[in-house]
Amino acid sequence: MAYLLSQLLTDSAARDADQVAVEHKDQRLTYGELERASNQLARALQALGVRRGDRVGIYLAKSTASLVSIYGILKAGAVYVPIDPGAPLPRVAYIVGNCGIRLLISTGDRLGRLRQAFPEAGGLETLLLADWDRRREAAAPPGTRLVAWGPTLAAESDAAVPLAGIDTDLAYILYTSGSTGEPKGVMLSHRNALTFVDWARGRFAITAADRLSSHAPLHFDLSIFDLFVAAAAGATLVLVPTETTLFPLPQAQLMAEARLTVWYSVPSALILMLTHLDLRDFALDQLRLILFAGEVFPVKYLRQLHQVLPRAALYNLYGPTETNVCTYYQVVDVPPDRDEPFPIGRACENTEVFALDESGRRCGVGEVGELYVRGSTVMQGYWGRPEDTARVLAQNPLQPHFADLVYRTGDLVKLDPSGDYLFLGRRDNQIKSRGFRIELGEIETALYNHPAVREAAAVAIPDELIGNRIHAFVALNEPAAATAGDLERHCLAALPRYMVPEQIVLRPVLPKTSTGKIDRRALAEEPAVPAGLARSSAGEGAGS
Repeated sequence: MAYLLSQLLTDSAARDADQVAVEHKDQRLTYGELERASNQLARALQALGVRRGDRVGIYLAKSTASLVSIYGILKAGAVYVPIDPGAPLPRVAYIVGNCGIRLLISTGDRLGRLRQAFPEAGGLETLLLADWDRRREAAAPPGTRLVAWGPTLAAESDAAVPLAGIDTDLAYILYTSGSTGEPKGVMLSHRNALTFVDWARGRFAITAADRLSSHAPLHFDLSIFDLFVAAAAGATLVLVPTETTLFPLPQAQLMAEARLTVWYSVPSALILMLTHLDLRDFALDQLRLILFAGEVFPVKYLRQLHQVLPRAALYNLYGPTETNVCTYYQVVDVPPDRDEPFPIGRACENTEVFALDESGRRCGVGEVGELYVRGSTVMQGYWGRPEDTARVLAQNPLQPHFADLVYRTGDLVKLDPSGDYLFLGRRDNQIKSRGFRIELGEIETALYNHPAVREAAAVAIPDELIGNRIHAFVALNEPAAATAGDLERHCLAALPRYMVPEQIVLRPVLPKTSTGKIDRRALAEEPAVPAGLARSSAGEGAGS
């Protein structure tokens, strides 16, 4: 039984070294090749001074080299820290400094950006460059040692590296957006990841015959399923190029041409294809499993997905980065008259979830409360943020007799009679406006139920007079498919007047974060909308 993530690769390589482990464009690595290359990298990192528990950054586009990097870092006993290759330079510099990255794996074409981020030697001691050449030396940050990937790895033995670490050691740190504007480093151990990986492999019956998509960027927690469930089963992982994720046609073509059997992404990636293509035109009969997470999947698109790909099993997975996936729900059918989102389901095996009301009492059927998560998938904390950690990792209030930390998700849920939890929204998304308590997610559900709406986001704008004003941003299927007035009338028919957005702004597309989710923070920070693009009803409504 594996207790370190790197053992998943080693075990699969021992079972079938010639099985293809990863495909990316025209590149392929077998399990044997990935095992040997990661062994060489682990030894090279150790020779460069990396020790057990050190943080090693990966500042690469998703590629075969990034997979070698992940496993090489883990085999060296270190912690991998993936950095969004498209992140603003201040964010890159913050992450490197925050968790003390001394060695960064990157490429020569990013040297100029790194020189801007680190104009003087500031803790970043070594850059291991996958495409280094001497012509780029002058672009390196001052005082930083450049090391060439190819010659450095070639000089090392590819024999097995002695295991370094135990299951409670950190395996990776994923940086998420923080409420203060500074990203928070979520610390996950080998045990945290392996508990989830073991569950997912068994629950979805992943085998060596499967071909899994790798749609999520490496700094997004969805990538943990892609990387390590594939390795655990000895399956083939197909990397979806970043540029492909932006366009529906090449994405659908890759699904068909790569003969994918398992797809996992945020709903917006699937919605992009559903709204621009007829997926029945593509050879997707081999696709047996579609998993989605990260956002609420509007029911009208789930219905469409079920209709065009009836052979694929659909699962809604839920879990913040801090817990991995902790609940799941299989969508078996989508009745034509259903417009309410499907549940996030029930706890994964070897995980417990429960909801508590504001008084700390466990919620029963139909009662609203905050979701708590208990078990070995729960993170170790936030890097260098003990106060933030203490706010969300708390002693289990239902069990006072011994140390037992649980994670407070901040998500409001309700238990239905069948034992599944319904996601109602973020605790901090439950706003007050004119004295009314309002769930922004309920407004978004109403907007999505309009046939012309492709994407929708409701945001709260703080207001001293009434508490919050509600603005909605909408992208339509077709530019002239509806007006802001049409959407206002639709909302009035579905919602109380106090919940109808004061402004409805039509956009060609809504901004996205680097992980593919709608960027609500960016929308909330936008200036006032020009007349003609929004419906304004300031002063309307009632309630106190």
